[in-house]
Amino acid sequence: MENKLDFETAKARHSRLSEEIEKHNYSYYVLDNPTIEDYQYDMLMQELYGLEKAFPELITPLSPSQRVGGAAESSFEKVTHTVQMGSLQDVFGFDAVREFDTKARQALSTPPTYIVEPKIDGLSVSLEYRDGLFVRGSTRGDGFVGEDITENLRTIKSIPLKIKNPLPFIEVRGEVYMPKKSFEKLIKRQEIDGEQPAKNPRNAAAGSLRQKDSKVTAQRELDIFIFNVQQIEGYELFSHKQSLELMRELGFKVIDGYEAFTDIEKAIEKITAIGDNRGDLSYDIDGAVIKVDEFKDRNVLGATAKVPKWAIAFKYPPEEKETVLNSIEINVGRTGALTPVAIFDPISLAGTTVSRATLHNQDIITDLDVRLGDTIIVRKAGEIIPEVVRVQAHSEASEPYFIPMLCPACGTEAVRDEDESVIRCPNIDCPAQLLRNIVHFASRNAMNIEGLGSANVELLVNQGLVKTVADLYALTIEDVLTLPGFKQKSAGNLIKAIERSKENELDRLIFALGIKGIGQRSATLLCERFPTMDKLMKAEQEEIVAIDNFGDILAENVFNAMREPHRIALIKRLEEYGLNMSYTVKETGKKLEGLKFVLTGTLPTMTRDEAKALIESNGGKCSGSVSSKTNYVLAGEEAGSKLTKAQQLGVAVISEEELLKMLKDN
Repeated sequence: MENKLDFETAKARHSRLSEEIEKHNYSYYVLDNPTIEDYQYDMLMQELYGLEKAFPELITPLSPSQRVGGAAESSFEKVTHTVQMGSLQDVFGFDAVREFDTKARQALSTPPTYIVEPKIDGLSVSLEYRDGLFVRGSTRGDGFVGEDITENLRTIKSIPLKIKNPLPFIEVRGEVYMPKKSFEKLIKRQEIDGEQPAKNPRNAAAGSLRQKDSKVTAQRELDIFIFNVQQIEGYELFSHKQSLELMRELGFKVIDGYEAFTDIEKAIEKITAIGDNRGDLSYDIDGAVIKVDEFKDRNVLGATAKVPKWAIAFKYPPEEKETVLNSIEINVGRTGALTPVAIFDPISLAGTTVSRATLHNQDIITDLDVRLGDTIIVRKAGEIIPEVVRVQAHSEASEPYFIPMLCPACGTEAVRDEDESVIRCPNIDCPAQLLRNIVHFASRNAMNIEGLGSANVELLVNQGLVKTVADLYALTIEDVLTLPGFKQKSAGNLIKAIERSKENELDRLIFALGIKGIGQRSATLLCERFPTMDKLMKAEQEEIVAIDNFGDILAENVFNAMREPHRIALIKRLEEYGLNMSYTVKETGKKLEGLKFVLTGTLPTMTRDEAKALIESNGGKCSGSVSSKTNYVLAGEEAGSKLTKAQQLGVAVISEEELLKMLKDN
């Protein structure tokens, strides 16, 4: 800070600021009732950061500054749940709800009271508070053992770091979810970056919570609803409704829309109402939960080995609507992929009006036998993304539909590779691909140009300042100042970020160029074999295919890309602007030398690409298929046929934890 403060004055101000900021967080994120403007909030945070920069000892886990995320963690520690985080029995019809009521009434001496509440479609977590302070958060796991994700949970601003009544101990259970708006922003960004979009908000929330770097979690705009007290000391509870009211008083964001009933038919009406109105919610639900309210009644009803007998989850079927397909629009993606989009008569689905749904590719169109004028059935996948489910009836004199083999943006003849279902425009100067190409080039995993997201790229393109990625390096501060929203400082920061990107290693540039099939890891493998751009551009196809995990098709893609006149001209311009055209080959470890690995499933803390990089950096090799020559199969959750084949062949199956132990022990 500019002015000199003594430590005690700074400490007192930091304490008042922290308290004020957390009050605003509670109003905004829990009560949905902002009490100050965003700019005023930002100024409070800036003052807090300034104090902490001047006096680093003021930084504690309770500081609002720590909600932005911290350093990456290599793994998550296991947490054994003192109270099991169980699941509920799912039911799909109201007769099953009535049967649940009948059994409860037969077992209890007095008629039960039920609490009906929405069932949030997210990831279940435990939050532990000791003497009022948040000390640990963990995943549900298998109900008995989860993982410690405290630092990631701290980034969720609706989770209080300190509760209003400092009870000796309380453990609560909640559901972390990604709001619909946040999910829509995420998939839009993923599509622009050429990434595989998340399937639904639940998957996106789960993936965000298990990020190794909590800064990434902080960017995902997650939220939480608290719905249960697992353990409590210093306070006696007698009912579920009482516990919900207590948690709200303590400052937790409690599940919305719960209501008590003694008549099961009234409870069923509530379940129906929740289902009818789920499209109006800002979050995704997949059902409603019916719980016996009184804890003494729950004790009488007990539980089976898997589920409690005092609660059930009613699951809603996906809402489907009939409409008429009027046309099929062809969109052009960053990689030139021609994506067919169904345009149909507007229908209301899950509370919103929709008139478009992706048909993905020609194979999907052929399998569904979708034709212009057909009556089709549409639903929302994960209550968010519209999709065509099936054809209800063909229109009269209809004919099978085929994607036109001309790019709608530039008129270039499209091509389809034998091994792909995607039809592409091969013209790298295609105007429809320009925006996405530049966004990908500047993205975090490519050239990492901070401040050059899709919105700013769109401004540059629309103003005619950028027509290829090379034009980024010709930009001046004066150019950027002509764009709306930019001041001297922000324009200067963007130019500095562009300049910094020139120093990146060659593998980042290779990935940024968007060569078909070349991801981060394959770009690194290319550079390890050809450590300069000149060597890569002169490499023969036979030399490229000799790289581990490079097949004929991928090698051909690279070989052809390095000989395209447009790409050669682009690389020459980038070199003239001073971009680094070489790669520093890193020394490979030998701990896994001679061992062959196959990866399958979702790993706890690493992506498969990260695991491959770790294995290969220690001398191991990775393959895409299991054989008798495979030494280890590294398996995560939802491992498929590769795991089955490994078991059949007697190949050793290891977890991520066991892999890390191998590297540590050797």
